[in-house]
Amino acid sequence: MKLAVAGRVVRLAWSKRSGAAIGARLRIEARSQQQLRFQSTVVQQTPIIEHSSEAPSLEIDGKSHAIDDWTNVPPSIFSFLPRKLHLQPSHPVSITRQVIERSFPSPTYTHYNDLHPIVTVAQNFDSLGFPQDHPGRSRTDTYYINKDTVLRTHTSAHEADIFRDNKSEGYTISADVYRRDAIDRSHYPVFHQMEGSRMWDRRKVPGGDIAKAVWADLERLPKHNLEVEDPNPTIHPERNPLQAEHHSFGEVEATAAHLKRSLEGMVVELFSRAQKAAIAAGNTNADVMEPLKVRWVEAYFPFTSPSYELEVFWQGDWLEILGCGVTKQELLIDAGVPDQLGWAFGVGLERVAMLLFSIPDIRLFWSKDPRFLSQFSTMENINTFVPFSRHPACYKDVSFWLRSSSSSAGGGLKANAQDFHENDVMEVVRDIGGDLVEDVKLTDKFTHPVSGRKSLCYRINYRSLERTLRNEEANELHDSVKGRLVEELGVELR
Repeated sequence: MKLAVAGRVVRLAWSKRSGAAIGARLRIEARSQQQLRFQSTVVQQTPIIEHSSEAPSLEIDGKSHAIDDWTNVPPSIFSFLPRKLHLQPSHPVSITRQVIERSFPSPTYTHYNDLHPIVTVAQNFDSLGFPQDHPGRSRTDTYYINKDTVLRTHTSAHEADIFRDNKSEGYTISADVYRRDAIDRSHYPVFHQMEGSRMWDRRKVPGGDIAKAVWADLERLPKHNLEVEDPNPTIHPERNPLQAEHHSFGEVEATAAHLKRSLEGMVVELFSRAQKAAIAAGNTNADVMEPLKVRWVEAYFPFTSPSYELEVFWQGDWLEILGCGVTKQELLIDAGVPDQLGWAFGVGLERVAMLLFSIPDIRLFWSKDPRFLSQFSTMENINTFVPFSRHPACYKDVSFWLRSSSSSAGGGLKANAQDFHENDVMEVVRDIGGDLVEDVKLTDKFTHPVSGRKSLCYRINYRSLERTLRNEEANELHDSVKGRLVEELGVELR
């Protein structure tokens, strides 16, 4: 059993613990260097027996991956691998990336933009110190190729390798990342992250004085007129502790100051452009005309300490933009660079792009409609998105009883699911409805007073971004959703 993500027709079957399987015929045809067409239709609902001595496997970009009981990637997700929105020159995600990269120039920073999305569990979780029981490791949250291999859930999956490679003092990574998640206007199973880091080496700075070297580098950074609120101390023994066995307060004070100045400069690059675009579009409200300001908030992240969040006051609201902090020294020690010390940050490109371009629905980023794509050109010309249509919603409800043996473990598309997780429902709806589904919301839940069985009701909003969706089309999609919920999750429709 093979899946070739390049120019072949193949058959794909998922192993099920019950012995049932779903076959899909996939066709992926090259359309251009950066655009592929993907078609997927279910062609068989009975077990598929491959008459081959080879173990079941997926072939992706010329590399074979074994499949097992952990495999839970639906065919539709594989279609996103070639898209790489962050590399399409005139796409808003790519423009956002380019503007951020301008704040982190080479040769100090190396920019990694084309790292492959299939990584090992060790890269994605172990190298970053994720506990074995961390919910992020669950099949309900992560797409597993097999028990040892995943579609990366964050750009940090490459962090240890880049630290180990030690190519430059700093780096940025931008990449597509994959997570099983809710369906609404701000969540999508594929999105783009960007992270950056800057390091100093005790063996290389004059006299081994990290703090002095960092302060000197800080003086070379561009200054700004941004209004900054930073009421909290650099460290706090309980809320935001120093890594005392590795760092001195002076080192962390200097590192945090360099981090904050660097990211404040990035905000100026991003939001001054967005402000000009809003004014050019005729928006002269007081909120838009108000000078930019940011504030720093204490935070917790597993990879940094002390840690901070950066918020921007934009069009009348404080909005969280990114998380950052002083890199956990254990990560650097494990990567073989124990003498280095520095900072790191991470930001969601779609989240920032939605603010910069006033894009209201995350699905639009994946649209190939020229009415969307033609509105954007280069990072020198950030402009406010002009909606080209607003089509009516079509709401459909589905209610079902969970199996009495269900628990909250979930994590895969299984013919006789013994476990239940809400993300499994989202995955079924997304796999059938794709971008014709705007959101899915739990509207009711009920536990039978005698049997103890649980019932759930979800409301699905079918709405196309590009055309009016006929009620007959929505009914057909909805019937397919109900059938798949029964078949794969083992629920009983009400």
